[in-house]
Amino acid sequence: MKTKLKIHRDDTVVIIAGKFKGRVGKVVRVLTEEGRVVVEGVALQKRHMKAQGDQAGRIVEKERPLHISNVALWDAAAGRRVKVSIKAQEDGSRSRVDRKTGALIDQAGG
Repeated sequence: MKTKLKIHRDDTVVIIAGKFKGRVGKVVRVLTEEGRVVVEGVALQKRHMKAQGDQAGRIVEKERPLHISNVALWDAAAGRRVKVSIKAQEDGSRSRVDRKTGALIDQAGG
């Protein structure tokens, strides 16, 4: 079952728990089925690729998914993490809102 998540692709997030705590990066992909996100440059894993045809063997680094509970939205201007809530607008759309300041983050869609 797909769940509605408060973190979307291209959001800037901070890692709040685990081995990579404190690192900031951009969300590359959101895996809604597993409740995980892939953050650019965080949780890198080396993968040994076998030679294929005329292409030589190589070692590739790729990001592993992190659980959504281990990341939080990051506000670079304020230099702090953001707790997010969803509020309905007058026109019926839903938007993400900063719980502390009440500032609109962006359209949540749906």
